[in-house]
Amino acid sequence: MRNLIKCCLTALCFCVALLTPGSSKAQNWDIDLLKQINPSQPGSNVWKGFSSTAKPISVGLPAVMLATAMLNKDSLLKSRSLEILGSVVLTTVATEAIKIVVNRERPYRKYPLEVFPNDASENGKSMPSAHVSLAFATATSLSLVYHKWYVTVPAFVWASGVGYSRLYLGEHYPSDVIAGAAVGIAGAYANRWLQKKLWPDHKKRLILR
Repeated sequence: MRNLIKCCLTALCFCVALLTPGSSKAQNWDIDLLKQINPSQPGSNVWKGFSSTAKPISVGLPAVMLATAMLNKDSLLKSRSLEILGSVVLTTVATEAIKIVVNRERPYRKYPLEVFPNDASENGKSMPSAHVSLAFATATSLSLVYHKWYVTVPAFVWASGVGYSRLYLGEHYPSDVIAGAAVGIAGAYANRWLQKKLWPDHKKRLILR
């Protein structure tokens, strides 16, 4: 787990390094790739759909799981829902903190004649993508608590779709998406570690391989 978190932090540091003044070539790669993906009229309902599901699913899924667990007095489902919810909360806090520190402008604001956003009303900072970090935190948590390919594969396909949608819709740079995925994955693993420290019997309540 520590190695994975280190890899995620390395990816995050690499993305942040793209913002330094001496990395103009890397920044050119970032915007050039975005322009190849982002059309002049990003009107695809498919990618709009992926993007719009990130926050409702990330918050709604563990909430529904928790409500179901409480009604059925299912302690295992309750533990799983709390782990996913904890990952979402931790990732949200980390994402917003990094946004404040990095303070990166949205690509369509820096390149108004080259990047065409689907929704130019999003005024939040660009790095990392909150949609992507939440999606990958949710997908990673699901893979940790279920260990079933038919849960893990669709979850990461959905999270990857959210990542691509943020590029297609012109809302983020590729490095924002990579950073968001790294924060989400690291957040899920960090949350698991934290819950085990705070509640030693947490592992016993989960079905793990």
